[in-house]
Amino acid sequence: MQIVVLTALGVGGATLFGTILGFIFKNISHKFSDIVLSFAAGVMLAAAVMGLILPSLEYGGNMGIFYTIAGVFAGAVCVNLFDRLVPHLHRLTGSDQESHPSETEKLNKVLLFVTAIAIHNLPEGIAAGVGFGSGNNAEALTVAGGIALQNIPEGMVIIGPMLSAGMKPRRTFLVAAATGVVEVLGTLLGYFAVSLSTAILPFALAFAGGTMLYVISDEMIPETHAHGSERGATYSLLAGFCLMLIFDVLLN
Repeated sequence: MQIVVLTALGVGGATLFGTILGFIFKNISHKFSDIVLSFAAGVMLAAAVMGLILPSLEYGGNMGIFYTIAGVFAGAVCVNLFDRLVPHLHRLTGSDQESHPSETEKLNKVLLFVTAIAIHNLPEGIAAGVGFGSGNNAEALTVAGGIALQNIPEGMVIIGPMLSAGMKPRRTFLVAAATGVVEVLGTLLGYFAVSLSTAILPFALAFAGGTMLYVISDEMIPETHAHGSERGATYSLLAGFCLMLIFDVLLN
């Protein structure tokens, strides 16, 4: 249990670390942001496949393929429902905002974007917690590490829009940090849900993997390919994926 709590704090703390970096580097370029986010996408992709989906097949036994496919699609549909209620990550760039919105309107939009980040963090946190239900801490830490790495650039990119909208630095920090708290709660929720019933483990692992695959495909890759850095972003994604392959071999 101790390692789960520490992991939950680490996953949420990664967002806090990204938030601090966001204050230090308020005006990071799109190219740099895309490269970092692509690397995180590669890490998450490897973590989703190796740490969640493949173990789901293993623990599901003869029915593993059915549990896994059902779980992956259920996870994707769940996040899709969130997406119908909240804006996409690419809107954080302000590319679809009006040319001269009022301060109040601009602030409301930014807070809505931050809410979107917080909502997306919940299934990511659940994914980190579910991994520990398998009893393989190495795989669980791989998944949690991938999610934590993704949280750093995510925490960075939400600071600039809030400050530019006129929000005070202290409140900006607290709001950004709150998105990390959501992930801590999600991690604990995922762990306890699986601990209560190991029968749901194969489905839960695949569900968590499906949420991560959806976020990577629908949010992260389109965002990193939207500003002319497609080639660098692609190589960065591959580098992140291969790094996790190395870690998987060393940890197992």
